[in-house]
Amino acid sequence: MTQKVAVITGAASGIGQALAVAYARAGVAVVGGYFPADPHDPQATRDLVAEAGGHCLMLPLDVTDSASVDALAEQAVAHFGRLDYAVANAGLLRRAPLLDMTDAAWNAMLDVDLTGVMRTFRAAVKHMGEGGALVAISSIAGGVYGWQDHAHYAAAKAGVPGLCRSLAVELAARGIRCNAVIPGLIETPQSLDSQNSLGPEGLAKAARAIPLGRVGRADEVASLVRFLTSEESSYLTGQSIVIDGGLTVRWPD
Repeated sequence: MTQKVAVITGAASGIGQALAVAYARAGVAVVGGYFPADPHDPQATRDLVAEAGGHCLMLPLDVTDSASVDALAEQAVAHFGRLDYAVANAGLLRRAPLLDMTDAAWNAMLDVDLTGVMRTFRAAVKHMGEGGALVAISSIAGGVYGWQDHAHYAAAKAGVPGLCRSLAVELAARGIRCNAVIPGLIETPQSLDSQNSLGPEGLAKAARAIPLGRVGRADEVASLVRFLTSEESSYLTGQSIVIDGGLTVRWPD
């Protein structure tokens, strides 16, 4: 059987890193993109993938630069000979109340969290054939709920499901599927950032409102993404799937 190949943006930590490992265990080769200015060491992902018995190429990536995104997809084909799956996971999270919101802050957020998804998919589908699959990571902030002091983030994440629904229709004739995943409260380096997100104390407090009694793990989201790009989900496209431990369906106390 020919080995499948996936590109993942934001692969140096959190959900992206967990997905690289999940793919390794499933026999899928990975080309991971990482932003050099971030503090996360891409070698950690390489090591985890190797421990799982997989193959991983980690490359610097700026999802606000079309040439950089195009190069990631091209390197996947050059290195592994094909490209089957693309997961747009790279994201920016910054706190900014509306009255403090600058045009630059607004535009920077959408450039990464929404336009970056489009760039990733546009670059990938050039190299995909029938059986290809795209998945974008949204958030319950914007995808389901509002979030004070994060209107730019929520607006970007709300746009992701609409983009995926439209691409699902557009690309169906080519046999390429597209879905969005909407994670709830997941413990990642991003959510543990007390300045821009909930931080450890905020996550612990929020966990009390989740029916399953805890926040989620990155590997649990990764398992869903892996499923959405596999043949097991061959008739599933244009959907936005919430993975949140029951938070968004809970009857308020």
